[in-house]
Amino acid sequence: MGGTSSTRRVTFETDENENITVVKGIRLSENVIGRMKESSPSGPKSPTRSRSYDSKVNEEGIRRRVAEEMAMKDSESQKSRAKHGKIQAREDINKLLERERSITNEQLTRAILLERASSEEEKSKVKHLAKQLEEKDRVLKKQDAFYKEQLARLEERSAEFYKVTTEQYQRAADEVESKFRALEQDKVIKAGCQYIITISLLCKLHAQMLLFSASGFTDLHS
Repeated sequence: MGGTSSTRRVTFETDENENITVVKGIRLSENVIGRMKESSPSGPKSPTRSRSYDSKVNEEGIRRRVAEEMAMKDSESQKSRAKHGKIQAREDINKLLERERSITNEQLTRAILLERASSEEEKSKVKHLAKQLEEKDRVLKKQDAFYKEQLARLEERSAEFYKVTTEQYQRAADEVESKFRALEQDKVIKAGCQYIITISLLCKLHAQMLLFSASGFTDLHS
């Protein structure tokens, strides 16, 4: 998502009965496990449905759910990293400003003490230091404004990154759903063709039986 992709390896196997699919390489959430249980077929299976067909359907269903889960986890992880980076940047800026203010206050305290000195030389130094402190305070305010601007840009980029990540996740989910629907349509078409072939064979057999009966009836009355 957003320039990063998951490198986790996911494998699928079936048990000795060839009707339970096992997922290796990823830890599924309670959400996905619940949805897998809800979508599992109930009631007796049709005797014409083969075990390999069931296994393939289960595998495709789990692949779809695993892809959705991985995309969702990647999106949440990237959003969390972006949020953590923004908080860290804010803390670093606050620490820097606090340190600068502490230094300024210490210097100002020293200046006040020096100002109480009676000598003209000390007073001159105090005035010079006061000007330096004023200039330092002006620079600090300028830096504060700059840091706030940078933080606002970081927040804006984080919002854009989250938006792009969400859109990519939705596209991935739509793609998985589209592939799953295409698979279902293909199964329906194959089943329809098989039904037509069966009806055709039955019609041919019935026609042959009628022809045989007619031939026997003709021989009987000839």
